[in-house]
Amino acid sequence: MENPFKHIDQPLKEVPSELKSKVMSDIAMAKLIMELAVLFSYNLGDVIETVVKSRKDKK
Repeated sequence: MENPFKHIDQPLKEVPSELKSKVMSDIAMAKLIMELAVLFSYNLGDVIETVVKSRKDKK
């Protein structure tokens, strides 16, 4: 079996442009989905804090 650590010190190879654009597109889509999830989800810590404060104010 060949030692894979021998290849660490080798110069980097150029990535094909179509593969690079596909990866960048996938990353952009994942980022968009994460931002939409944050936009349409509740910050549960903030919700709990607001409910507790409103209950203390009513007493």
